[in-house]
Amino acid sequence: MTTILKETEISGNGLMKNKPCTMKFIPSKSGKIRYFVKGNEPFEACVDNVLSTDHCVVIGNKKSKAILTEHITAALAFCGIDSIDIHMSEEEVPALDGSSKQWVELLKKAGIEKHIFTKPKYYTVSEPVYYLNGKTSLVVLPDKELYISYAVNYDHPAMTRRWAAYNNKNSEEIIEARTFGFYRDLKKFQMLGFARGVNVENTLGFLDDGGFTSELRSDLEPVKHKILDLIGDFYLTGVNPLNLKCQILAKEAGHAVHVKTAKILKDKLIECK
Repeated sequence: MTTILKETEISGNGLMKNKPCTMKFIPSKSGKIRYFVKGNEPFEACVDNVLSTDHCVVIGNKKSKAILTEHITAALAFCGIDSIDIHMSEEEVPALDGSSKQWVELLKKAGIEKHIFTKPKYYTVSEPVYYLNGKTSLVVLPDKELYISYAVNYDHPAMTRRWAAYNNKNSEEIIEARTFGFYRDLKKFQMLGFARGVNVENTLGFLDDGGFTSELRSDLEPVKHKILDLIGDFYLTGVNPLNLKCQILAKEAGHAVHVKTAKILKDKLIECK
């Protein structure tokens, strides 16, 4: 069980509704990731509590919910934290810079409890896990170490038939990869009540001329953000995906597919001997 050493907090506006929200992270010995939203009854960050994956991951219960949780759960995975209480003044998680970078920095600054005599637990799958639907696929296979590959095919010259992989050497590039979307769709989404907090600081926009609204932080940054989302979504299985000894191969997937696969995956995970 790993938590933070001291309470910490951060504030910012949400990506969808653009409402300000203060997030407080409090050390916990519960062994769970628990959300306390607007003082309501807490709920656990787990795949069975996912309410929606339409535009982002929404988790909660009948009384409250947390919107856009994937960047926090990815940060918790990279920090190795599996026990913490998260208090939110509003329903939507602050967008910050659209990646997990500032979340990781916040948690590390608070200090991460180290268990010197506890060896990390590694997991694999008892059998291959598949989700196949047309052009979309997500496969988890047992292996000797973790390998994640993600392929995309967007209507953008720089993002057509591209793929990226995760390994221990490029973890920082995954952590800092920002969320993205087509700039031409922004006004339409905002008229529908979404993406009201989107700006050039927190979202990478795809331009029709083949460029982007800001300089990429690394090669294939949007594909690396898909890997970040996958790590955050698979964290909801109750096992840190960075502790998997598996090959994870994703093609043209998204949050809905990640979560559907995670629901299958959680019953197939076994501890490595």
